[in-house]
Amino acid sequence: MIFVVSPNPNITTLHAVRKPPFDFLNSKPPPNYVAGLGRGSTGFTTRSDIGPARAAPDLPDRSSATIAGAAVGGGIGTGGEYDGDVEVEDKGYDENQTFDEFEGNDVGLFASAEYDEDDKEADAVWEAIDMRMDSRRKDRREARMKQEIEKYRASNPKITEQFADLKRKLYSLSAEDWENLDKFESGGYSSRIKKKRFESFVPVPDTLLDKARQEQEHVTALDPKSSAANGSKTPWAQTPVTDLTAVGEGRGTVLSLKLDRLSDSVSGMTNVDPKGYLTVLNSMKITSDAEISDFKKARLLLRSVTQTNPKHAPGWIAAARLEELAGKLQVARQLIQRGCEECLKNEDVWLEACRLANPDEAKTVIAQGVKSIPNSVKLWMQAAKLELDDANGAGAVECCPLHVELWLALARLETYVNAKKVLNRARERLPKEPAIWITAAKLEEASGNTSMVGRIIERGIRALQREGLAIDREAWMKEAEAAECTGSVATCQAIVHNTIGIGVEEEDWKRTWVADAEECEKRGSIETSRAIYAHTLTVFLTDTSIWLKAAQLEKSHGTRESLDALLRKAVTYRPQAEIPWLMGAKEKWLAGDVPAARAILQEAYAAIPNSEKIWLEAFKLEFENHEPERARMLLAKARERGGTGRVWMKSAIFERELGNIEEERRLLDEGLRQFPSFFKLWLMLGQLEERLAENAKQLDQPEKWLDHMKEARKVYESGLKNCPSCVPFWLSLANLEEEMNGSSKARAVLTMARKKNPQNPEVWLAAVRAEVKHGYKKEADILMAKALQECPNSGILWAASIEMVPRPQRKTKTMDALKKADNDPHVIAAVAKLFWHDGKVDKARSWLNRAVTLHPCIGDFWALCYKFELQHGTEESQKDVLERCVATEPRHGEKWQAISKALENSHQPTESILKKVVVALGKEEGAAEKNKH
Repeated sequence: MIFVVSPNPNITTLHAVRKPPFDFLNSKPPPNYVAGLGRGSTGFTTRSDIGPARAAPDLPDRSSATIAGAAVGGGIGTGGEYDGDVEVEDKGYDENQTFDEFEGNDVGLFASAEYDEDDKEADAVWEAIDMRMDSRRKDRREARMKQEIEKYRASNPKITEQFADLKRKLYSLSAEDWENLDKFESGGYSSRIKKKRFESFVPVPDTLLDKARQEQEHVTALDPKSSAANGSKTPWAQTPVTDLTAVGEGRGTVLSLKLDRLSDSVSGMTNVDPKGYLTVLNSMKITSDAEISDFKKARLLLRSVTQTNPKHAPGWIAAARLEELAGKLQVARQLIQRGCEECLKNEDVWLEACRLANPDEAKTVIAQGVKSIPNSVKLWMQAAKLELDDANGAGAVECCPLHVELWLALARLETYVNAKKVLNRARERLPKEPAIWITAAKLEEASGNTSMVGRIIERGIRALQREGLAIDREAWMKEAEAAECTGSVATCQAIVHNTIGIGVEEEDWKRTWVADAEECEKRGSIETSRAIYAHTLTVFLTDTSIWLKAAQLEKSHGTRESLDALLRKAVTYRPQAEIPWLMGAKEKWLAGDVPAARAILQEAYAAIPNSEKIWLEAFKLEFENHEPERARMLLAKARERGGTGRVWMKSAIFERELGNIEEERRLLDEGLRQFPSFFKLWLMLGQLEERLAENAKQLDQPEKWLDHMKEARKVYESGLKNCPSCVPFWLSLANLEEEMNGSSKARAVLTMARKKNPQNPEVWLAAVRAEVKHGYKKEADILMAKALQECPNSGILWAASIEMVPRPQRKTKTMDALKKADNDPHVIAAVAKLFWHDGKVDKARSWLNRAVTLHPCIGDFWALCYKFELQHGTEESQKDVLERCVATEPRHGEKWQAISKALENSHQPTESILKKVVVALGKEEGAAEKNKH
């Protein structure tokens, strides 16, 4: 039994409905039945249920009375059977209402509701869910669609696909197989077409056969009748029958005789090279059909140009050059001649005609051109070039008096006296031309009257200014460089002296003039740069920096005599300047004149009695020339006169190299009492104890070794108390602790060093290397990462990190390093090593040269560059690197300093140190490779 609730709100009773005996669930629904339609639902079906959508069938209108009657009857039909569902008596809305686009058929239910932000948010959530579900099904949907397409194509292949394998086999057919295809009777469509085609045979006319025979006939004689018919003047009776084969052989014989006669070398009248004749013939260009067609098209276009506009000179020039290119020189000359007739006043046409004419006719052509255009400078200059006699080339200025080029050309052709007259006349005609005054100055210089050069330039500038001409300083400086290029040094100096200050404020003189001199030096204008420095020193007579720049110029591009003369002037006007004295003494020393160097230094003592640099330079001069007693005496005097800690350091180094250990210790102790903050004295004392410990170790004296090591530790600790921020102390102490107590103590020292010296790349690098040395790769990587965070722009750290990472990661690490420190020489050298190991020789050489150019004072890079050239370079490149390194005299570099400051390498030349550093680099790389394996 089923209980049905009444739809009437006033009725609260339950109606009991007896279950019908008929099984509706298993019965066929009535026609046009839609589930839920009686309750107000329109019903729906999905595409997966019935396939493509179709229009709903027309349904009969079920009025509310009918439905209500059914409800009163308890849901039982007239027959007393169950109607399939319980229906309400009154729905409360119209079933046939208009469909709402937003709320669907529920518009009557939610007509009074408002669409607020919560509803929008809910709709957005549901829309996002729908999109998400759709994207999840997208891959499966596309895969299923692709599978269906493949299945369809497999069951319905194209015709081209059906015969693809057969087409691929056609390449194996030979030419005979292709020719025999017509013999096979395949019975296909093509064979049926051939059978149906109408075939007819028509006899060939005799005239056609006779014409074909005549075309293929080999004629060996001329037909006298045809000759007469063609208008030949030879009478019929006098025309012999000529054998063309014999004529060809005769022409060949005549040509052979002519060539033999011309190539006769016995008589000395050889006009034709018998070996080169055939070579010239073979080198002749055979024009293709395409090029001939291009020539024809261009010829038609140019002919149209010259005919439509005969006064257009470029058209005639182009037409003539086209014929010249085609090899028709005579036609080209005729065309340019017509162009000259049409364009009498155009100098380009006449110049082209002169170029195309024979050498004997060129003068005539240019004479006609000059006659037509008497004021053309180009034509007169061309005429002067064609004249072999200089006297004949001087008539141009009479017709072109306002062209300075002709006046100058005439002056160059005349003698000294006549040239002066010509230039005077030119100056009268052209008072605003600076080139006339400059040429006059060059003329006087060439004649040996150098004293007149400066006067002429000075007078010229005043005359030009009176004429109202503005003096362009930059233009005159270019004229000075041009005069230097022609060898007129005095003219160059006069121009610089008279024009360098024009348009420059007085407060900018020094800066501007020094910049001009440096730019001229870069461009190779050494005399101009020297003249600028000379004029600058007349104004800034006591400026030491300008004297030094001028001296550097003389050292690089001058002679020893010119440098010595300049330095003499410098110390005369600036006697209190130390560097000119030192440079003069060193140059004399390098020249091998030691007494002259001593004399210069003695003069320097008198001028600057308390100069520590001069005392030390004098000591170095005596020490390097094996005069130890003189050197010791000089150092003693320098200490007596109140020298700084550097004097005590040099004194200790001197005694160390002589092997006087006790004297060295005494000097160091004495120096530290006076200069306790001079860290180099502490380092030298600690290194002295370490050397003594090393000697004890070699002599197998462990007790002495330990005593000296303890003394070295005390020295370093005392040094740290006086100089806590001195990194070399920390590094030396860490190395000492590592040798005495192992890596743990050294690690503690380096940790303390990082705390005392934050953001110091040398300390971080030492800590990383200590971990790598003992095989702690992971700890080293961690330390390197922290180091790069503390010092992100340190080149030595980036270079070390590039070498530490595995080979596949070096490229990425290199890019990071270049972003942070692109101009650091250590990074550039590391990149050069990568190119070197990859076999990219040119790139490696370029990057190594860049490293030594950025910081030439670092010797390690020079050693790396020299080692590279030893492996991949030539003798010239190796010599070039060696010479540049010796000229630079590097003093820095980790390995360079370790080798150059070693006791056994004292007083070694730069070349020797360079080669020893190269050997050390090779050993280091070999050890690194051994550790990797």
